[in-house]
Amino acid sequence: MSARHSSLITRHGVFVTGTDTGVGKTLVACALILAVAETGRRVVGMKPVAAGAQANAQGVLVNDDVVRIMAASNVAAPQTNVNPYCFAPATAPHLAARASGVEIVLEVILAAYWKLAALAEFVVVEGVGGFCVPLNAREDSADLARHLGLPVLLVVGMRLGCLNHTLLTAQAIRARGLRLAGWIANRIDPSMAVAEENVTALAERLAAPLLGEIEFTAAPDPQRIAALLDSSHLI
Repeated sequence: MSARHSSLITRHGVFVTGTDTGVGKTLVACALILAVAETGRRVVGMKPVAAGAQANAQGVLVNDDVVRIMAASNVAAPQTNVNPYCFAPATAPHLAARASGVEIVLEVILAAYWKLAALAEFVVVEGVGGFCVPLNAREDSADLARHLGLPVLLVVGMRLGCLNHTLLTAQAIRARGLRLAGWIANRIDPSMAVAEENVTALAERLAAPLLGEIEFTAAPDPQRIAALLDSSHLI
């Protein structure tokens, strides 16, 4: 990841969202956690909702992304606070919850967040799916971000269609009264045509700093990415 611009995010935390599912939100969240930890600050990650999990030996549902986030954090926190809602079906959150006989309640997530905030100086919250993914019959991930009130870091999956997805997501973030603190271009499609030109087009239109680019690799390493981040831009 090579930074082109700098941006002060916040000393308290950040909400990591993406242009879609599978664009590298967990990778970026873990890299941010590691980068903040390198400054000596207490930092913890949170993934409020995870869909696509398997039961461990104790019969507890565990999601791989949650495991990675907890491993990156330098603050030990109960998994129930890091990940209040975990579902086996790898579907949209409200559908996974319905299939599990559960309703996602924002107040439960917010209570877990404040418990984490009491333990750490910085909380990295990873959203689920894209910014406006439904969480229940009335509320979506954008509502969660609005209630948290954290600045937003947008992970852009660089592939065909990303211009429209990114600009609409940025519009939705600002419509909720939130600050788009910056964005990261993650080159998830190595065969994407004119990828650099697409990055330039977004940089010209987003009115938010490009914090870095992640080159395509089959085995991305959050520690390597964290090492390339200037943590002074994150806290």
